[in-house]
Amino acid sequence: MTAAEIIASGKLELYIYGALPKEEHAEIEEAISTSPEVQRELEQIEATLIELAEAVAPPIPAMVWSHILTAISKVRTLRSVDKDKTNWAAITGWAAAILCVGGLFWMLNQNNELEDNLQVTSTENTELKNKITTTEEQLAETNSILDVIRSKDYSSYTLPGNQAVAPEAFAKVYFNKKDKVAYIDAKGLPEAPRGKVYQVWSLLMEPLTPRNVGLLAIGTEVEEGIYRFDNVPDPEAFGITLEPEGGSEGPTLSQLYTLGTVGQ
Repeated sequence: MTAAEIIASGKLELYIYGALPKEEHAEIEEAISTSPEVQRELEQIEATLIELAEAVAPPIPAMVWSHILTAISKVRTLRSVDKDKTNWAAITGWAAAILCVGGLFWMLNQNNELEDNLQVTSTENTELKNKITTTEEQLAETNSILDVIRSKDYSSYTLPGNQAVAPEAFAKVYFNKKDKVAYIDAKGLPEAPRGKVYQVWSLLMEPLTPRNVGLLAIGTEVEEGIYRFDNVPDPEAFGITLEPEGGSEGPTLSQLYTLGTVGQ
């Protein structure tokens, strides 16, 4: 067969795979050694197979591929002493090369899995650091609020529960009369039903004159269950009622949950 016929026959691919009968195997080896054209085609086929392997597997360093190709090249140039016998050296060489490649792929996959696990651990550590930072900030804010309401500028008042509506309820008020700032600790109130909200009132008692202080809502909450209000009208008493969501212009006295007077 001519060089062109050998190239067109597909025998070079079978030769690389080690699947040719021994007579054809010898014929191809002879063509490779005598025809530069066949040699170039064989090298091109090998390069193509390497590219396909790289496309479906993790990248392998060039030096590793060089060792593999060297091993394959040595297998291809071996001559059997007895041409009537199976070329076990070639078969063994190809098997060793395939096992080598498979082992390398396995090692690279293991390395990729290890890198993924390290990335997950790094992400978890970052999330933990963020949680610790958030907790520290919340603790600092809580301590700051405690320092404020414990100062001599704030007076503390307890608002007992309305016996007719919520006898177990209560609230605490910390009021700075000079700056007209009030902190309401509402942890003693039951959770407001859906569609309802607690509203704080500054009251003058005679005649009864309610002035809106604000809602116990997210906008006024400075710590869990603690709310801050500015520009509080001078009170004689504080009351907290349960109102429709959004608040009311005047207190719903039938829903008065807590009420307590403010000492002068």
